[in-house]
Amino acid sequence: MHSKNTDLSIKNFIVLEGLDGAGTTTQTGRIASLFAQAYIPHEITAEPTQSPAGNLARKILRGEIEAEPETLAYVFAADRNQHLYGRGGILEQCRAGKVVVCDRYVLSSLAYQGMACNSDLPARLNADFPPPQLTIFFRIRPELAMERVSARNHLEIFEKLTFQQKIAKKYDEALENAAKAGWKIVEIDAERDIKSVTDQIAAVLTQAGLPLEPPEPKE
Repeated sequence: MHSKNTDLSIKNFIVLEGLDGAGTTTQTGRIASLFAQAYIPHEITAEPTQSPAGNLARKILRGEIEAEPETLAYVFAADRNQHLYGRGGILEQCRAGKVVVCDRYVLSSLAYQGMACNSDLPARLNADFPPPQLTIFFRIRPELAMERVSARNHLEIFEKLTFQQKIAKKYDEALENAAKAGWKIVEIDAERDIKSVTDQIAAVLTQAGLPLEPPEPKE
């Protein structure tokens, strides 16, 4: 984790974090609608990505490929590196003036891979990735999160209550360490209905300096 230096953060880069079932994926689409209505150039993305490394991670998560927990940690780090620095990646989009909203980033690896394998490895693999301008953490009880996930057709390897309870604790550790290192983190109540969660996010983004109201038409 980076030492306290807010200059390291990536301007225009916003990350959503939370347990499986917290609603981060649902809310990325609603954030895109908010930005479109306000004429804010934006890009919605997620990790793991659709790159070869990201697709490998997805297959491991679905249980289609067997891999050691340490292997998955390396795969996520490789996918993240390309996602950030590759052509058309996060840095390029942010520098072009777009607001990039990403469903999961470093803290997910520190929580999930930190639980599945020795915490030192995910910490080392992710130490040099720069913090986003803003991280929004979706706070939800593991029991409620898994109630939501249980409605899905296929569960991933981490989508079990005992895992999620442990991951929740790992997330708390990662959040505390990130905050100490200077990351800007805001928590929202993800147990509320979808619209209420969107309203919370809109308030957070507005406070962060993103004008979500459409501009006044020119005369």
